[in-house]
Amino acid sequence: MTPETRPELELLAPEPDAPGRGAIALRRLVPAVVFGLLVVVAWELATIVFDADERLFPAPTDVIAAFFADPAEILRNAAITLLEMVLGFVAGTMVGVALGILLTYSTTVRSAVYPWLIVSQTIPIPAVAAVLVIWFGFSLLPKVIVVALIVFFPVAVATADGLRSVDPEMVKLVRSFGAGKGRIFREVRIPVALPYVFTGAKVAATFSVLGAVFGEWVGARGGLGYLLLLENRAVNTDAVFAIIFTLSVLGVGFFGLIVLLERLTIPWYHLDRDNG
Repeated sequence: MTPETRPELELLAPEPDAPGRGAIALRRLVPAVVFGLLVVVAWELATIVFDADERLFPAPTDVIAAFFADPAEILRNAAITLLEMVLGFVAGTMVGVALGILLTYSTTVRSAVYPWLIVSQTIPIPAVAAVLVIWFGFSLLPKVIVVALIVFFPVAVATADGLRSVDPEMVKLVRSFGAGKGRIFREVRIPVALPYVFTGAKVAATFSVLGAVFGEWVGARGGLGYLLLLENRAVNTDAVFAIIFTLSVLGVGFFGLIVLLERLTIPWYHLDRDNG
């Protein structure tokens, strides 16, 4: 029997080198970067071909020039918005996780609270922000509360769904080995629920930008939302686009940070997905 026909030798043969995670991530990122560059080039060409008024439709080069005209001002206000996002996200996530646990373990709380959670999401955030400004003034607190109000809902729903998605047979198996509710929660429910929680957190991270801007629009003395209103009233459209781009960078960066924390916290989950 030749080596080519021996199954045991085939099993022992080394597998070809698989691409590393960095190479895989880079390969996934390339199409998005190329598409973004094509959009920017098409945008620039459109402003040239149609001889667009830069006050109405600025070219990407005008937007870049507007950013570097006073980058310190934009970055200073970006730091304020980022602080509101982070504080509101942390507060909203803590409330969301706690509420998700209550919704899972208490049918009374779920029946009484869950419908009102849905109702709370139908209330316009700017209206809530206006009331908060009346109560707490132009301080940082109203903006943080607005962000937390936006963040907690997706995190709470994702946490409850994750905790309730545990296979009942797995719970029975662990209970048969003498595990109590606390051990089942730590060793069974939490590992299963964590991917759901991070999914809700990633959605909440992008929404936190909207919450901070809404809060600043209603009443603020600083922040990108506040600066956006000033530039919009002055019809500095190139500066408006520069601020919008900065907000997008904050949102994408915050989303990427949550993805990184997810990979560090539950590497086994991504390993299974990448190998699958």
